[in-house]
Formats: sequence, C-alpha cells, structure tokens
Amino acid sequence: MERWALLQESVASVCNQTSPPAEVIVPIDNNEELLRIGQSKWPATAAGTEVPVRVIASEFSHEERDLSVYVSVQGAKRRFGAGQARNTAAEHAIGEILAFIDDDAAAEATWLEELVKPYSDPSVLAVGGAPHPRYEGERPLWFPAQFDWVFGCTYEGLPTTTSPFLRLIGANMSVRSEALKRVGGFHSIDFDDMDMCHRVAALGGPASVVFTPSAIVRHYVPAQRTSWAHFWRKCFYVNREKVQAHREMGAASSFGPDVAFVVRTMTVGITSELRSVFRGDRRALLRIGAILVGVTSAGMGNVVGRAGAARQK
Repeated sequence: MERWALLQESVASVCNQTSPPAEVIVPIDNNEELLRIGQSKWPATAAGTEVPVRVIASEFSHEERDLSVYVSVQGAKRRFGAGQARNTAAEHAIGEILAFIDDDAAAEATWLEELVKPYSDPSVLAVGGAPHPRYEGERPLWFPAQFDWVFGCTYEGLPTTTSPFLRLIGANMSVRSEALKRVGGFHSIDFDDMDMCHRVAALGGPASVVFTPSAIVRHYVPAQRTSWAHFWRKCFYVNREKVQAHREMGAASSFGPDVAFVVRTMTVGITSELRSVFRGDRRALLRIGAILVGVTSAGMGNVVGRAGAARQK
C-alpha cells in the first residue's frame, strides 16, 4: 500500500502510450487490501475502455526459502515475488508480446513504441529497455555509475545502441509470449529477469535477447536504497544467491556477463574515475573506493554462494 500512488502513476503511463497496449494486467501478490482497492480503481466493467486494465490475484504461493532469499538480497522483508506475479499475468495475457514494468516505474510515452521495434526481426525473442533512476532524495556523490543495477536501473557499461545483451532489467523488459511458454515461464522469484534471459538465449541464441536504450521508464529509487549499507549488502547477497539461481538454470547458465562486468568496471570504470580525479573532482576517489568495495563484496558473495552449493551436493 505504500506504493499505491506509484502504482497508479505506472498504470496511467502505460495506458497513455504512443503505441497503446492491447491491455494492462496488474497482478496483486498476497495483499488482499491492495487487490480490493485495485479492483475498485480499475473495475472489470472498464474493459470497454480504450486500454482495458485488469487487476487479478497471483495464483502462486511462496516457500519460506524464497522469503529468506529476498530478505538476504534486499535487507528487508516482503511477502511476494516478481517472478510468480509475472507468471500469473502472462497466463492471462492475450498479447503476442508481453511487456513488463515494475509497480514503482513510470513509462515514457514512447516506451512501448521503442520496445517493440526490434521484434521486426523474427529471430528476436526478448527485448529490454532502459530504466532511468528517479530519486526520492539526492544521488550520493560516492555512488559509481557502474552499480546503478543496485537500484534496478540502467548502469554504465550497457549498450548505447540497440544491441544483443544477455541481462535485461526486470523493471523494463519484454518477451514473445510463445518463447516464454517454451522456457516454462519465470522460474525464479528474485532473479526472474536474469533467469528468463538466459533460458530464452539458450532457446534462440545470444542474438535473440536485445537491449534498446531508447525504450525508457523512470524507476523510483527510495532514499533507503542509496545508503552505504544497502549498497554493499546488495552486492554481496545478490551474488551469493545468484549462484543457486544459476544452478537451477542448468545448461542455460553462464557467468560470462558477470566476468565481463567486473573486467570493464575495474578497467574502464576506474580509469574514467582517475581522469576525473586529475581534472579536480576529488569525489571520484570515493567512487573508486565504492567500486573496489562493490566488486569485492560481489566476489565474496559468489565464493560464499559456491561454498554453500558445494555443501548441498
């Protein structure tokens, strides 16, 4: 309910597109109050409007392990998971292309128009856009641009033109409904975007997953997510839990994008910040320190995750 205003803004932004969607589905996961209020705001009788909005309850339950994973990754408790909510929506959707946006993200007017352009190539199975941050407060001066994925936003190192890219961001992505069915839907609760992209790429080849920076949404970043504690916790716990997510992918798994991220961040990223230091920006030293902490925390998370996986064998 704390996101109710953001959810209304998100739905309105999707309804007011230059290329309108066939429908908007709002899956409410394990929150009876929000379900009731949402169905009152967007009643089923409104189906005759220009863009029908359907509010439905998630059809999936959650295991305790899933809840504990979220607490570890986010440092907070919640009762739901994006992957299962998206599965519910996908099973009810009528479209040939399914676009996903987070409840705290608002789409630019041309979002869908730009997002569907790469699908003119029949070999393209999934397309993601750029979630740009919209901060509740101020962006920390120490925060390195390479780590904006901590906010669920586009980060430095992503393609600057429409290009194949394996890791789309869940707040702004799409997939052909047939391809999603063939990979069995979303298999993961908190790594649903990564899991889907890897499985789709295994199905259609690396070039079948595409990133297009011109499809833009504005993703809300609460002040809590800009704290130092959230930064290092996210780097560590995401990469710890990511090990299990990769184990569950089987042959579709690949840590290649993670290695490429580390190499680029430790070379191009630090070099760029050093240039800023020489130009007189002393705060760049803080960003270099944050890069080193972020990469180290992520690496430690991966090691701990692998050790835990080894004990389970």
